[in-house]
Amino acid sequence: MRPPPLSLEHNRVESSRKAKSLVVSLQRGRSSSTTMAAATVAEADPATSEGGAAFPGVHDRGWDESQFRKYSFPTKPIPRLSHTDPRAEMLINNEEPVVLTDTNLVYPALKWDIAYLQENIGNGDFSVYTAEDHKFLYYDEKKMSLFENFVPKSRRMEMKFSEFVDKMHMTEEMGGKERVYLQQTLNDTVGKKIVVDFLGFNWNWINKQQAKRNWGQLTSNLLLIGMEDQFECLYSYPVHHPCDRQSQVDFDNPDFEKFPNFKNVVGYEAVVGPGDVLYIPMYWWHHIESLLNGGVTITVNFWYKGAPTPKRIEYPLRAHQKVAIMRNIEKMLGEALGNPHEVGPLLKTMINGRYDQDLS
Repeated sequence: MRPPPLSLEHNRVESSRKAKSLVVSLQRGRSSSTTMAAATVAEADPATSEGGAAFPGVHDRGWDESQFRKYSFPTKPIPRLSHTDPRAEMLINNEEPVVLTDTNLVYPALKWDIAYLQENIGNGDFSVYTAEDHKFLYYDEKKMSLFENFVPKSRRMEMKFSEFVDKMHMTEEMGGKERVYLQQTLNDTVGKKIVVDFLGFNWNWINKQQAKRNWGQLTSNLLLIGMEDQFECLYSYPVHHPCDRQSQVDFDNPDFEKFPNFKNVVGYEAVVGPGDVLYIPMYWWHHIESLLNGGVTITVNFWYKGAPTPKRIEYPLRAHQKVAIMRNIEKMLGEALGNPHEVGPLLKTMINGRYDQDLS
């Protein structure tokens, strides 16, 4: 069995791709998402939460809510359930997020800390990104030529894993805002122990989920290492922009004059601990961060393509289907016009004033 691609990342923040995603935590991190779907995430009953805290187990998991960054929008907890719990099945079938607590999906990797990886990851060259703050905004280098004034918020360089570790430690000692992450697809230079661990994942369970739920193929696995249906509210970049699939809003300091609908955003969040699996449905946005003063966060992602388009379309369309239509229209117009910068003005001309009136 040949393992799917695996890459290493550090403290990355991005939106969800057009794919299902399972985020599996090896060491603690915080994940939040804002839905573009019409469904509502089931809220945990505060009366049944341990200690009455917002997150069940808050007092026995080695962290507390003082380690969360504060944001301007409200958040609700994502349910934490056993994978055998019928409620977990219901949430996944309804395309709603849930934390599964006992799948043993990446059990062999629970020992993956920095020291273990440094000893066994191999001596290949890795792509390392640096940013001046804790935010890494993904960008597509292939699209940069379309936006001459675009300046990435992070810089990429090549280095060995040991050099990455040294840089991470140096960044911590300096105490500034700079952060780094490492991303690289596994290749033949990776040590045998990492490959053996990877092959020891609970592929039986995850492959059954893929077949049962008609997911597409597994496209990639991402290992993230960190230092510490509201589409109209999130103001995503145009599809031709290098930062496509991400919000233009600075969550730390939102500009409500420029992005007024962001005031209506509601987030859903969870702290994923060792062995936890967070299911993120297709077309949901997500944001991952390390807990403040929480040490290193290590996470493995499993990305699956969406299910094939059904032969029979059911109406009314679901929210994520409408998002897909909007994205396809943008792409089609960009190709037809020959210049993606003309898409916005054309769309404004098409709708400006035409649908504001009562046309009955």
